[in-house]
Amino acid sequence: MSDYEFTMSLRIRHPDIDPAQISTTLGLQAQHSWSAGEARRDTGGSALSGTYRESFWVCELMSTPELSSDQLSVESELQRVLGTLRRSVDFLQSLHESGGATEIYISIFAREEFRIELGGEVVALLGRLGITTAIEVKPHTGTAPPSPVL
Repeated sequence: MSDYEFTMSLRIRHPDIDPAQISTTLGLQAQHSWSAGEARRDTGGSALSGTYRESFWVCELMSTPELSSDQLSVESELQRVLGTLRRSVDFLQSLHESGGATEIYISIFAREEFRIELGGEVVALLGRLGITTAIEVKPHTGTAPPSPVL
């Protein structure tokens, strides 16, 4: 097994849904959310100019980055998450049909080359649920970058 750490979150954008409805329907608690038309705020809670154009909801599916192992990998965690979301297929499809977007966002911190295999069943379920998967890979070398050669 390759040596990498990863995190995973679920993000939903929609023209006008109440974020509380997303939490209730999915049975997941948002770490950040806002409603379309709500006054914009910075990360400290101070008011910014304008209002949000759309509703947004994000749930961290892992509280901290996890080290890959024989028991835990991007593939296994993605399968677990999809197993949970499968119960809400009608809701997720209606979000998509009404102009919303659902995304599983995966950040990978890699120490070396590795491979991720998403089987046809996983890819098909992502499609049925209308979920986009974004994977961001960040190098994690543990050393300072080399000095430039002059």
